[in-house]
Amino acid sequence: MLQNIKIAAADEDFLAKLSDILIPKTDSPGGRELNLHLFVMKMVDDCESPEKQQEFVKGMQVLKDQYESFTPEQILSAITVLEKGKERDEVTFFKIFKSRAIQGYLNSEYVMTNKLIYKLIPGPYQAAVKLKA
Repeated sequence: MLQNIKIAAADEDFLAKLSDILIPKTDSPGGRELNLHLFVMKMVDDCESPEKQQEFVKGMQVLKDQYESFTPEQILSAITVLEKGKERDEVTFFKIFKSRAIQGYLNSEYVMTNKLIYKLIPGPYQAAVKLKA
């Protein structure tokens, strides 16, 4: 449950769509399947400053209104241009969303169990190794 930001169901659906565009489903699950939009919402609610939270919500509304009728390919090309833009609410929104979505993906159970091979010891212990002089 979010304490500091108010996000409607339609906004949540937009964030899910955006997370699927950022991390599309291939042989591994996509952003929507991993619920990255929920991770982003929780992280913004818990970890961002009140000013950034307001910019996030305002920027999300602006982008949602602009991209409502766009296809995923059109949204991808638009956010690629947006990423290089000047600091506005929608640029701040996208930068926060992208960084938190990537953080959520890299820390997801799927990536940690299927993509990263965990080794308790960084490498095998070799007590005697010949060095070339």
